Amino acid sequence: MESTLKSPISIERAKTSKIEQVDFDNLAFGSVFTDHMLVCDYKNGSWETPQIIPYGPLSLEPSAKIFHYGQSIFEGMKAYKDDQNDIFLFRPSDNHKRLNISASRMSIPEIPENIFMEGLNALLKLEEKWIPQTPGSAMYIRPFIFASGKGFHASPANEYKFMICLAPSGPYFAGKVKVLIEEKYSRSANGGVGYAKAGGNYAGQFYPTQLAVEKGYNQVIWTDDNTHENIEEAGAMNIFVRIGDTLITGPTSDRILDGITRKSVLEIAASKGIKAEVRTLTVTEVVAAAQDGSLKEMFGAGTAAVISPIAAFGFRDVDYDLPELENSYASMFKKHITDIQYNRAEDPYSWRVKI
Repeated sequence: MESTLKSPISIERAKTSKIEQVDFDNLAFGSVFTDHMLVCDYKNGSWETPQIIPYGPLSLEPSAKIFHYGQSIFEGMKAYKDDQNDIFLFRPSDNHKRLNISASRMSIPEIPENIFMEGLNALLKLEEKWIPQTPGSAMYIRPFIFASGKGFHASPANEYKFMICLAPSGPYFAGKVKVLIEEKYSRSANGGVGYAKAGGNYAGQFYPTQLAVEKGYNQVIWTDDNTHENIEEAGAMNIFVRIGDTLITGPTSDRILDGITRKSVLEIAASKGIKAEVRTLTVTEVVAAAQDGSLKEMFGAGTAAVISPIAAFGFRDVDYDLPELENSYASMFKKHITDIQYNRAEDPYSWRVKI
């Protein structure tokens, strides 16, 4: 990629590397970090040239507005290495576009594409040896922006930081997932920020999710804030339900994130002739399908887990087990997507981007 930045990205290399301390065959998700990170400041009305510096703590004023008014957004991406040691991203332009959608909603200055893409490419090339090749592992990428400007007045900040940190990671979920349909708490509301990847959206999920965990569930299925009758998301993922041979997912809205994996599943379904409906899906419909045997699958779709099959769901003190299918849609979609991501198959959709 030819640079379009006004100045070249400066790189301050770490004095020592942590890479020899890492067990790449046993990586937890998002808990090991590479030697370097990218930082770019917004000051005086514009974004400066990004820098790559050693990974480490930040120094912020106690009055920085991130601490008081929550102006914080992020993205989740992955980089993959094939058996030829080539590096690939998956639909990165979609992540950049969505980050700016979130930025606009949270009154944060949008990040230019050249800063996002050139900064990410430079960081990945520097940390190439950190990208794992153990099956199921990848380099998790966390771009984020937060308010660094100071002041206690309730208004948007005048300074921000854009950063990218890298975390070589293993699979996000392991084992069967059991979820609880939520009827009291809401993830988001009409006119709110549910469609943005804002940090506060996820902070608000932790308490009701912990209540579900205490009841023996792994995650929560979120329903609409008004009636709690419409199924919207599963944990931090979009949700798909298969009734008979029809795949159903809710439409995106103010409340529902426009997931990149979600879009990929729908495009693959169309290419394979699988009937897919984007429509309102009610709790009543799902429970009835579970009772009459037509409910075949439920699964979450997101960057971290790709596809996370749901083994059972709970509703009003009753648990419903889903059948174990030999040739599930979930396993087919996961294989199709990951084969493209790891360069094991052709990419007819032009999703894969080589670094």
